[in-house]
Amino acid sequence: GLSQYSSDPRTEWDLSAYSTRDQVLEAVRNLRYKGGNTFTGLALTHVLEQNLKPNAGARLEAEKLVILLTDGKSQDDANLAAQTLKNLGIEIFAIGVKNADEAELKQVASEPLELTVYNVLDFPLLSSLVGRLTRVLCTRIKEKSNREDAGSTVKNIPVNTGPQLSPTDLKISAVTSKSMHLTWSPPLRPPKKYRIVYYPSKGGIPKEVVLDGAVSSLQLSNLTSHTEYLVSVFPIYDTVVGDGLRGVTSTLPLSSPRSLRVSELSHNSMRLSWKAAQGATQYLVLCSAAPDGAED
Repeated sequence: GLSQYSSDPRTEWDLSAYSTRDQVLEAVRNLRYKGGNTFTGLALTHVLEQNLKPNAGARLEAEKLVILLTDGKSQDDANLAAQTLKNLGIEIFAIGVKNADEAELKQVASEPLELTVYNVLDFPLLSSLVGRLTRVLCTRIKEKSNREDAGSTVKNIPVNTGPQLSPTDLKISAVTSKSMHLTWSPPLRPPKKYRIVYYPSKGGIPKEVVLDGAVSSLQLSNLTSHTEYLVSVFPIYDTVVGDGLRGVTSTLPLSSPRSLRVSELSHNSMRLSWKAAQGATQYLVLCSAAPDGAED
């Protein structure tokens, strides 16, 4: 399976999409690179919620491996999302290119770091990792499978967390041009924390807020006016992320001045008056001569 990410993660293909090596290689050749920001935490949450579920081809009895490839420092909390995956028995390998933050790679990756963290100076040098990484991955799978056969338990990702672990009934109210208020009904089992992610639907940098699990409301402020926002609320537990609540709403347009009037006309001056725009702190007045034939 493969997902690309910037500010919005995108699944390119699921685990169950291809069944032969040639099909996978052809899909890679046809892949279009997705440029943009580096929201690694959001991407790891996407992998957990979308790519490692049974309906995406994940088999409960199979070992779960995630290979993170990044060329920059994350713009959100990658460590919290990575820890959630690792608590579920999912092994993370971190590969950095160019400007990747090695300290962050070591935070995100599973132990032992000498086997799971790699860093190269440029993209062409990634080919030098393929042989070693392939051997390490296969060996780790065999080791974990042998431990499971010997009787150790492996945590599986829940197929459906349901109301016990997932909040319900997201309500968005008190919407203004710059703010909105979120409330939701908590799950039967209170989470440790909530992670709220919000961003403009037509592209924009996602922002996130982490709340204590006892809180079930949030005021979002400093928003852009007249903009549609996507909002997600994720409950975070010690060993699992519950299903997220999602909502969409638009902020109001800014108030406009009204009833423009012209008075006290002379050969080189005029007086303008208008009804105030609510919340405006200044006005910009533009004046230009009307083109020939247009109304003065």
